[in-house]
Parts: sequence; C-alpha cells; structure tokens
Amino acid sequence: MDEPKLSPFTLTRSRIILLMFGALALLIVISTSLGGLGSYQALKDANNAAKDAAATETTAAPAPAAN
Repeated sequence: MDEPKLSPFTLTRSRIILLMFGALALLIVISTSLGGLGSYQALKDANNAAKDAAATETTAAPAPAAN
C-alpha cells in the first residue's frame, strides 16, 4: 500500500533530464563568456592592428615646434 520514500539523491528519469539541461545551460554560459576561439583570434588581430596603427601615427606625426 505505502510506497517507500525516495532518497533525495536517487536518480529518476526526470532528475536526469534536469541535470542534462543544467549541464547544457552551464556549457552555453561558459562558451559565451569565453567568446569562442574565433572571437579570441579576431580580438588578437584587432589589437595588433591597433598597436601598429598607433606606432605609425606617432612616428609619422611631426614634433611640435619650440618657441
């Protein structure tokens, strides 16, 4: 008549599905926070281009005249 109570740590079908959804959500959060490998490479290239542009700008600018 009375069914035995399940332990809070017993894995049932619904708990396994919830764990899988949680792992998927965690994976999505981590991957978006890291930006992916392609975004990292693009950021690195943009940083190098900005450094090169700043270096050429400072060498190409004439020195201010002393009064």
